[in-house]
Amino acid sequence: MANAQDKQVEDSMAMGTATRPETMPVGVRGVNAPSMSRLQHISLQYGLDCNDEELEVYKEKMIEVLRAFKSLAAMTEPIPEVKYPRTPGYRPKPQDNPYNAWYWRCDIRGACTGLLAGRTVAIKDSIQVAGVPMMNGSRVLEGFMPPIDATVVTRVLDAGGHITGKAACEDMCLSGSGSMCGTGPVRNPHKEGHVTGGSSSGCAALVAAREVDMAIGGDQGGSVRFPACWSGIVGLKPTYGLVPYTGACSMERSLDHLGPMAATVRDCALLLQTIAGYDDGNDTRQPRDLRVPNYTEQLKGDPKQLKIGVVKEGFANCHDPVNGIVRGALDKLRAAGATVEDVSIPAHIEASGVFTTITAHGIGESMLKAEGVQIGDRGMQSTALADAQRRGFRAHSQYLSYVTKLFLLTSEYVREEYGFHFYSKARNISHEITASFNAALEKYDVLAMPTIVYPAPEIPTTTTPIGEMIDHSSGMLQNTAVFNVTGHPAISINAGFTADGLPVGLMLVGKLWDDVTVLDAAYAWERLRGADDTPRV
Repeated sequence: MANAQDKQVEDSMAMGTATRPETMPVGVRGVNAPSMSRLQHISLQYGLDCNDEELEVYKEKMIEVLRAFKSLAAMTEPIPEVKYPRTPGYRPKPQDNPYNAWYWRCDIRGACTGLLAGRTVAIKDSIQVAGVPMMNGSRVLEGFMPPIDATVVTRVLDAGGHITGKAACEDMCLSGSGSMCGTGPVRNPHKEGHVTGGSSSGCAALVAAREVDMAIGGDQGGSVRFPACWSGIVGLKPTYGLVPYTGACSMERSLDHLGPMAATVRDCALLLQTIAGYDDGNDTRQPRDLRVPNYTEQLKGDPKQLKIGVVKEGFANCHDPVNGIVRGALDKLRAAGATVEDVSIPAHIEASGVFTTITAHGIGESMLKAEGVQIGDRGMQSTALADAQRRGFRAHSQYLSYVTKLFLLTSEYVREEYGFHFYSKARNISHEITASFNAALEKYDVLAMPTIVYPAPEIPTTTTPIGEMIDHSSGMLQNTAVFNVTGHPAISINAGFTADGLPVGLMLVGKLWDDVTVLDAAYAWERLRGADDTPRV
């Protein structure tokens, strides 16, 4: 049941007015002084070796420090304006949700005119939409009612978009399969009983089924591109920082991306044009001089203008049907006039350990301990979301998915045993990996490889062993995760279908901040393939 604060948000959203609800977690309003036993515990935990006499002094001094917290508690926190009226919506019935792709339905209409006028848009449920319930695929956040619209949500509405609901996603976005959502697996529209890919699973299924025109997904290791691949649509992970992350759930700040998903490259470019751009300092990852080109106007789709480097390492362990379909697509591009050459980038394989290390540390420190707050960052923070995560992790962490539990256990163990040695080393090595791809992209316009080296597997059953469930959720990272580490733009577009009707993705990767060339290369393939060749389901 919604609490009084949620009801206040609910009522104000229906009237189209913004409120500023208090977001203080239980016990913070009074900012209580610590007990001696609590200070003794902290002293022991950190090896401070404080005797009781010392702790009495520290306690008195802490009371003086905590006066600042008390004064802050009385202040009103500024939050962005909620510009467009809405009601909280509803959880759809199973018969109205055939792929289990919707988490929540709503009806939020934006401006009367704009780039997205007349277009329907789904928002991944890791992104805040004011006054509409949000769970980030997890029981941890179930019942949370955000008080703000994420920046990308406001931009969609300002451009005339019509938001028709929140798309289901994996538990805390920590799975690439589409089978770990707290509301149940999302089903592949192309083949019954198979996964969609995740964690933006609902977004892909809804676009593939033509229930929406486009969607905004999140990508920390491939979570836009996995479901785009296995659902036969277009999904772009933009250059790191091009699209503001303000108002979305963070997994690890250096890996976090939001990106467009659509049935065609042109619609993907149109949505990117809408949501990209500087966010007035709210997302400090963005350069102040960030400019957004007219992506749709620059789509030419001429293969003769393309130099494509086919990354040998991207085909390691590739299943035969995927290998044949992706190489067949590249052969067609070559026949149409593109320069297509093999290139070896050994760093592509080495990046796997770097990504895993960064992710394992980041999930524990950022998601669990910092509750999604970006410590040391001057950008906008989501206080209400942080409070909800704190409450949720304390009350419902037993319901987290197997993958999330694995990463939390690993993060805490590695931190206790080795500190941040490996995180620091991984971040430093990531610069060398980035340089390796930059060097290859000096010769080629884009790099090419399969998005995922095998087709979508079947949805696991309730009797599938835990180890197999974990492997099922993370085995697809081979080619995608490296570009979350380096930040290069990467797009997945349908390359064809296996004999039994499963989509196969071609991934194209471009220079940093050259998202337009990545889109144009994908458009060139789409024109050769035929934009309408993807079956409507």
